[in-house]
Amino acid sequence: AEASIAWQEPLATFDRQARVHVVPEAAQIPQAQPLGAARAQLLRTYVVAETAAGIVLVDQHAAHERIVYERLKAERRAGSIARQILLLPDVVELDAAEARRLVAHAESLAALGLVVEPFGHDAVLVREVPAALGTTDTATLVRDVAGELTALGDAEIVEQAIDRVLATIACHHSVRAGRSLSVEEMNALLRQMETTPF
Repeated sequence: AEASIAWQEPLATFDRQARVHVVPEAAQIPQAQPLGAARAQLLRTYVVAETAAGIVLVDQHAAHERIVYERLKAERRAGSIARQILLLPDVVELDAAEARRLVAHAESLAALGLVVEPFGHDAVLVREVPAALGTTDTATLVRDVAGELTALGDAEIVEQAIDRVLATIACHHSVRAGRSLSVEEMNALLRQMETTPF
C-alpha cells in the first residue's frame, strides 16, 4: 500500500519510513535500454526499473559486485589489474599464519592488484590496492583475502582460487545494501549491467 501511494507522487520523495524512494517519471524508455529507467529504490537495497515490457527489480549490491568482478577479470585477462599506490601504506595486523600465507602468495596477489609485504611476524604492509576499488577499507579487504587464502589451504593458487579472491576484492568496492542512490546512480548501474557479461 505504501508503494502504491508513493508511486502517485510527482517528484522524487522518501516516504515517512524512508522505505521507498520514488524518482520522477521519465518520458519514454528507449528500446536500446533493455533494463529500462529507474523508477524507485526499495528499502535502500533494490532498484525498481520500468522497461518497455514491464518492471525489473535489481539487488544493487549483487549487481554492482558482479560489475566490479567482471571488470577486474577483464583487466586480468588483458595483462594486469590496474593498481593504486597508497600515499600512506597501511599496516594490517593478522595472526602469524595468515600473515605468512599472504606473504607466500604476494606475487599472485600483486597480479590481482593487491601489493603486500611482510611487516613483522604478524602483520603485512599494504602498498597498493586495485584501482577499481577507489577508497576502500584496506584492513578489512586484506583480512578477507587472508581468510579466503586460509580456506583454500596452502595449495598453489589456481584459476578458480584466483576468481574467488577477485570476488572477495570486488565485494569490497560494491555499492552496499542500505545506501540511498540518486536517480543518476541507479540509471548508471542499469547501464553498466547492460554491458556486463553474466
